[in-house]
Order: sequence, then structure tokens, then C-alpha cells
Amino acid sequence: MLSRLSIRDFAVVAHAELAFGRGLTVVSGETGAGKSLLVDALGFLGGARADAGAVRHGAQRAELAAEFSLDDCPAAADWLRDAELDDEDACQLRRTLRADGGSRAWINGRPVPLAQLAELAALLVEIHGQHEQQALLSRPHQTRLLDAHARHPALLDAVHTTALQWKALHEERLALLARGDVGERQSWLRHQLQELDAETLAPEALAELDASHRRQAHAASLISACEQALEQLGGDRAIATQLHHLRGSLQREAAHEPRLGEVDALLDSAAIQLDEAFAMLERIRDDLDIDPAALETLERRLGRVQDLARKHRVAPDGLAAHRESLARELDSLADADERLQRIERDIAQALAEWTIAAKKLTNSRRKAGDALGQSVAALIAELGMEGGRFEVQLDAGDSDLPDPRGAERVDFLVSANAGQPPRPLRKVASGGELSRISLAIEVATLGLDAVPTMVFDEVDSGIGGAVAAAVGAKLRALGAPRQVLCVTHQPQVAAAGHAHYRVSKAAADGMTQSSVVVLDNDGRVDEIARMLGGAEVTDEARAAARKLLDGFQ
Repeated sequence: MLSRLSIRDFAVVAHAELAFGRGLTVVSGETGAGKSLLVDALGFLGGARADAGAVRHGAQRAELAAEFSLDDCPAAADWLRDAELDDEDACQLRRTLRADGGSRAWINGRPVPLAQLAELAALLVEIHGQHEQQALLSRPHQTRLLDAHARHPALLDAVHTTALQWKALHEERLALLARGDVGERQSWLRHQLQELDAETLAPEALAELDASHRRQAHAASLISACEQALEQLGGDRAIATQLHHLRGSLQREAAHEPRLGEVDALLDSAAIQLDEAFAMLERIRDDLDIDPAALETLERRLGRVQDLARKHRVAPDGLAAHRESLARELDSLADADERLQRIERDIAQALAEWTIAAKKLTNSRRKAGDALGQSVAALIAELGMEGGRFEVQLDAGDSDLPDPRGAERVDFLVSANAGQPPRPLRKVASGGELSRISLAIEVATLGLDAVPTMVFDEVDSGIGGAVAAAVGAKLRALGAPRQVLCVTHQPQVAAAGHAHYRVSKAAADGMTQSSVVVLDNDGRVDEIARMLGGAEVTDEARAAARKLLDGFQ
């Protein structure tokens, strides 16, 4: 439920802080005062586009914020938790619009993309405006309304589940068939594996092969380098002998200079390192052998590995993993025919189960559609569309394949005048008619819509008298279990409100500004009297206003 709305420098409103409660809140004001600005503000907070012209003249930016109580909207609380934007029980939407056209959005003080703001707002507020692109015109939304009215979640789940099962099996079948002739594929895989198995392809084995090839290819230069190093180290280890004599000389003098002992230790370590280096050089030299035949063998092996890598379009060190992938595919084809037959049976079973579930859903929708059509038809007659008809039509789906949404598409048909055949709602309803039909549907499905706050913008356009009184009564009834905001210019509707805001405009500092104030009982009498009698409020108009208000006490 919307609890607070803050508006700053939006259109002609410099600043407004509005508090809201449950029930029906009406908003009235003179023509041109800016009554619909509250609707526009909520629409902007809900993700609607707004150009820089929405920023009040002379201001740098417009800023709007709305606070909601989540007691009556667990879906929004779950959404905030899943998006990791929850802050205990807080739910604040905030959006700014700069004079240069830039826009930013926040949820609970954290910046979010506009799409995310719109997604949350859709769970909190539903706007039914004469000039809004309403969800009611959408066939998917009409389907959801009918399903909510029918109260058959188990049937919806059965249709959705069986359709997804069928789809998964169908895709698996297509994947198997896309492999072509299984026998040919198996023969090809066996041939590829035979070629790959002829070589040792483990990455470590390939690394050793490459190292052996490099050693053999450079054997002559390696032997020469070792011989030169051994010769420079003294051949018969003369350097080691020299170090031994040097250490003896230093040890005899170490008693007079202790630091010579440290030098002796370093020379001792050097002697050990030299001995090890000499021995390793001899081993490397002795291990090396100039063998053209061995080199040729290694080059042939490397050539085969590189040819395999090019053929299979992988790096040499990826051949082993590629070989395992081919082996797994060959294993999977071992029972391909049997698997395909089994999948065919499972597909038929899934289709049969979906058909049964979809037929049950169709029957339930048809029954609920008849009841909803009768209820809405009766309500729109009360709302000034005497002789109008409302029907729920179920059309066959676009495909014979299992659909998670069911076997049909829902279409709301309406005839606003007697004698005219019903046509799709999206094609025949004017703005005022659409608002009243929307109101009738909301009343008929009272309590089924999870959105806690509904906003109606001039739902009473083009009506008056008893019809306006009926609209007011329906709005008040709709506001009993939830929150309803209604912008109105009809006194009968204004009198039905549990709370009443008035929007007025005045010139200040050479600029037109709108202000929004909540009315007490006397203020409501005066405002409804103005709506009844025009600019001059008479005692008779006040008396009539009190009578209207008394009718809702």
C-alpha cells in the first residue's frame, strides 16, 4: 500500500508531501489545476518515460519518491529479497529527472536500472488511466485475470509442467535425429579413435616428446657446450684443487681475523657447487648421442601429432581431451536406436498428459468466463453503459503443439451499446468506456488481483448523476479491502472517498504553481459544493454536498 508520496519540482508542483491510507482517496480540483499530476508522478515512479519538460521551469531537476507498506504485498517483499534490495520492511522508490533529460532511479536508496524499478512498481501499483496504455488491452493480461477469477492454480501448473516436459523430450529427439545415420556416425567415430589411439596423447607425454626432439636436434651443439664448460672448469678439476689450497691458507690466518672463517665457509660451499656442476656436465655429455635415426623417428612422431591436431582443429595438448569427447559420443550412440524409441514413447505420453490437463483447464476457463461475463455485464450497465454486453471468448491457440499457457487464448469482447455485436475490447472501447469497463472487471474480480494499490484517472469521464453515484459506490467498495486512488471531477464520486485531496493552482513570483492539500470535513463540503455549483459556492450547494457525504457515512 502506498503510504507516502513526495513530489519536488515536477511539472507545476514545487513541493508536495502526501500521506495515504487504506480505502478510497479522491483527488479533485478545477480544470487545468493539475489533478492528474499525482497519476503522472506514480507513472514516472513506475518506469514511464518522461521528457525534460516535466521538470518545473527554473528548476535543475525533478525528484519523486514513494514509500510503500508491504503488509498487503508479499510478492513485492519476495521480489526485494530475491533482488537483494530489501531493507527490513522498507520499500521506497525514488527517481529524478534532470532538466537536460537525464534520469536516475533508486530502490531503498540503492541505484537500479529503470527496468528493475518498473518491475517492482508493477507489483505495487496498477494505473487505470484514460490515456494510459493499459494492461487490460493485453490478451495475456486478460488470460491472467480470467485464471485468477477461476481460482485453478493446480490446473495451470499441470498444463505448464506437462508442456515443458514435452518440449524437453522433443528437443532431445531432434538432437538425436540431427546426428544423421547412427551407424555411419559410429563407424566414423571408431576410425577417428583408432587414429588417435595410435599415438600417446597425454599432455605430459607430448611435452616429453617435444623436449626429446629438441635435445636430439641440438645434440652436437649441446655436447660441444658441455665439453667447453668442462675444459674451462679445469679439465681434471684443477679449480677444485686451487680452492682446497686457498682454503688451507685462509684457515691458518682465521685465528687472527674471525671473518676469514665466513669466507672459508663460502668457499667450501662454492667447492661443493663446482663438484656438483662438474659431475652434472659429465652426465649430460655422456647421455647425449648424435643419432640421426633417433632424430628422424622423433620428427615423424611429432609430425603425426601435428597432423592430428590440424585434422581435428585443436591444439596438440588438446588432443587427449578431444579423444575423450569422441569416446563419450561413441558410448552415447551405443543404444541410440533404443533411446530414440523410448523418447518417442515418452513424447506421446507427455502429449497425452498435456492434452488431458489442457482440456480440464479449458473447461474451467469456459465456466469462469461465463460467470465473469455475466458479472461484468451487470456492472457496466450500472456504470452507464445500459444495454452493453461483455463476453469472455476462448480462441484456439496458434499451434497444435503443447503450450505452457494452455490450448486457447482469452479475448475480452464488449459491446458498449445495445444492438451492437461484441468486439475485442482493444478495438472498440473509448478512453472513458475503457476506464469504466476496467472498474467493472476490478469489482467483479475483487480480491483476486495481488496489486495492492489501484489508481483510476478520471474513470467518470462523460457521465453524471446516478451513473456517477454508482461509479463512486463501486470505487468505494473496491477500496474496502485495498487502496484506491481516483482523480475525479464528479461530486458524486468525490463524496464516496474515505479521504479527499484538492489540487489548486495560483501564480507566485510570476510563475503558475499547483498545490495539493488534504481536506477536512468542512473543506470537503466546500469542494464538493464547488463541483456541484461552479465557481460560486452557495448555501444550497453546501447543503447538497453534505447530503452526498451523508450518503456514505
